[in-house]
Amino acid sequence: MSYEVQQDGKFKFIEEGEGEPLMLLHGLFGALSNFNAMIDHFKQTHKIVVPLLPLLDMDLLHTSVGGLEKFVHKFIEHRKYNNIHLMGNSLGGHVALVHILKHPQPIKSLILTGSSGLFENGMGDTYPKRGDREYIKNKTALTFYDPSLATDELVNEVFEITNNRLKAIKIIALAKSAIRNNLGEELSQIKQPTCLVWGNNDTITPPFVGKEFQRLIPNSELHFIDKCGHAPMMEVPEEFNRILDGFLSKLKSPAATV
Repeated sequence: MSYEVQQDGKFKFIEEGEGEPLMLLHGLFGALSNFNAMIDHFKQTHKIVVPLLPLLDMDLLHTSVGGLEKFVHKFIEHRKYNNIHLMGNSLGGHVALVHILKHPQPIKSLILTGSSGLFENGMGDTYPKRGDREYIKNKTALTFYDPSLATDELVNEVFEITNNRLKAIKIIALAKSAIRNNLGEELSQIKQPTCLVWGNNDTITPPFVGKEFQRLIPNSELHFIDKCGHAPMMEVPEEFNRILDGFLSKLKSPAATV
């Protein structure tokens, strides 16, 4: 199911349901469609908010993890959200981490899946020549345990981005910013209950990354899903939603801890 994209000032976003906000941040090649199964499920209990991150619309100077975090902060302030359950996949998780470290007040809990911020395998040390669709197809397939999930539609979206010179430069800038912006020394400052959901077959942020996040974030729990890659909410949505349901249900008590 596709949802209506709303616009409020410079912000474009999806907002569905009522309750405490569950805000979803997509990754570098992500899109709003990544979260369809989550929206369908959690709009029954939460206000689902999915901002369209301006990955390729910022000027090059601000095309960075920090630039995206500032955008998210302005969006939250503009919309006056509070008691937010903040979820991020891949680069979106990295942005969520930077945000909660800078602005912890409105955030009630943190959910990370395949997040960067400690270690990640990117597109590789060398960027492909533009026009190399087979390379993009193979790299896109690495996102998933089941390579058939790298549909022609998804591959074409990534190919279109990488085949545009300016967009490709911005993707490289974001990827390099994520690698430089290592948060290992700061994660102990996160006090909010944190749910980590990792694919056992994630080759981009491998399972040891999830274990390291759990070691460094004090109030965190870690869940692994077998036969699952870098985007559990897309590849195994029912299992992902079940885990997140359990985590969120424990937070209904004001004094709840994980």
